[in-house]
Amino acid sequence: MATHIAPFDAADYLDDEQTIAEYLTAALEDPNPDVFLTAVRDVARARGMAQLAKDAGLGRESLYKALTPGAKPRYDTVLKLLNALGVRLSATPVQP
Repeated sequence: MATHIAPFDAADYLDDEQTIAEYLTAALEDPNPDVFLTAVRDVARARGMAQLAKDAGLGRESLYKALTPGAKPRYDTVLKLLNALGVRLSATPVQP
């Protein structure tokens, strides 16, 4: 008897602002910028790409392009997305 295991999808668990903020914060700790874009894309899928695009004032196609691995979205685009997701970036001192 074969057991079927569904693939893990982070979007299934990103259902409140606190979880979303923690997920994005963890992604920001990785030096690879694609990790953060992937995390934002996961959150966008959890919230609904069409709704996020509308809330951020972007076209849906522009949103998909901005969140493609290897993309270099503009800073203002990232801020619009994060604002539409209900989170914001903050800086903290690096511990020695």
